[in-house]
Amino acid sequence: MKSNYTFFRRTLFATLGLGLLAVPGSYAQSSKLTSKANTMADKLEPKVIEWRHHFHQYPELSNRETKTAEKVAAHLKSLGIEVETGVAHTGVVGILKGGKPGPVVALRADMDALPVTERAAIPFASKERSTYNGQEVGVMHACGHDTHVAMLMGAAEILAGMKNDLKGTVKFIFQPAEEGAPQGEEGGARLMIKEGVLDKGPKPEVIFGLHINSQTEVGTLRYKPGGTMAAADRFLIKVKGKQVHGAYPWNGVDPIVVSAQIINGLQTIISRQTELTEEAAVVTVGRINGGVRNNIIPEEVELEGTIRTLDTEMQKKIHEKIKLTATKIAESAGATAEVTINIGTPVTSNDVALTSKMLPTLQAVAGTDNVVLNKAVTGAEDFAFYQEKIPGLFIFVGGMPKGQKPEEAAPHHTPDFYIDDSGMKLGVKTLTSLTLDYMEGKGKITVQ
Repeated sequence: MKSNYTFFRRTLFATLGLGLLAVPGSYAQSSKLTSKANTMADKLEPKVIEWRHHFHQYPELSNRETKTAEKVAAHLKSLGIEVETGVAHTGVVGILKGGKPGPVVALRADMDALPVTERAAIPFASKERSTYNGQEVGVMHACGHDTHVAMLMGAAEILAGMKNDLKGTVKFIFQPAEEGAPQGEEGGARLMIKEGVLDKGPKPEVIFGLHINSQTEVGTLRYKPGGTMAAADRFLIKVKGKQVHGAYPWNGVDPIVVSAQIINGLQTIISRQTELTEEAAVVTVGRINGGVRNNIIPEEVELEGTIRTLDTEMQKKIHEKIKLTATKIAESAGATAEVTINIGTPVTSNDVALTSKMLPTLQAVAGTDNVVLNKAVTGAEDFAFYQEKIPGLFIFVGGMPKGQKPEEAAPHHTPDFYIDDSGMKLGVKTLTSLTLDYMEGKGKITVQ
């Protein structure tokens, strides 16, 4: 029965993929309004780059994006956009009501930086320092959120400039803490929603978001209908043994050795117990903490890590296996293991009908050959929380210099992370084109 279901699912997806590519090309022609927006984006590019350089040079950590929010709010107000600040700590929401009736479209950008010390040799490199979970750290936009803010500010200026012609309302969402709130705090998209960003004021019927990518060439857009980014859950395992002098391990129970065995055991959950032909999955231990000196076997060791899944049933099974693996390995050595799993970000799932509808827009703005059907990735995005409430489309925009090999480009969340400024213009055009075409062509495109 399971194999029949798998065949049906894969056949359906393949058929749907063909349908997406077969959407009539006539609709892909940019309207006069979209053409005007693209011309404005060309002229606005230096300004967008200047904003990006500023945000990159002065990054702020999650839930601490005060100065970033102030600059964003000031810009929106200068455009005559209705502005609300202090949403989910530092979030900014702008409302632009068009001159004609139509749908409410939400556009979202994330604002927070990461606790990473920059190494990239650029004139606007960050020198900022801060405190993260009690540790002094460097601060860097090592995931490109500075470009997201600048691109959405550019889109806001363009759309505000054609306010009277807009057939609907645009809700601009500048969100804090996409990377996760500091310990003991709430934040991000979940808190934005909790505080009414989708319910207060005009209620959006769709939401669009994008993410710059350092290993995708400038000029390229990547998309995927359905699950496109993974759910991300956090686990904490406390391994308790019996403390003893390091010279006499037989008189105690060594939680460090037990932890090593648990780490190896966790990897077999993915390599030997998970059907990876269904979907990808990852279990990573990212932090180990235990012991105070070289000749003392400690009483306790902590392991902390992340679980990435693209299927809810697989997610449940992996959670169960992590608990079973850790507790039984510990038990076999005379230790104990307490396992806590915190459910985090859900799967970022692009609405299939919305993706079908907006594919011609993506092809028109970037060129058909530059719009690539992507495979799912195991990175996570809290844009997924918006998609649980309303249909959403999340796409990737190329930020890698033309001609560079992806394997040679520094990945996200690293000190050498680099984005080519020239990639942002396509992001601005994409945000404005998605908005205008959705307002103009609501309900006109169907999968064939």
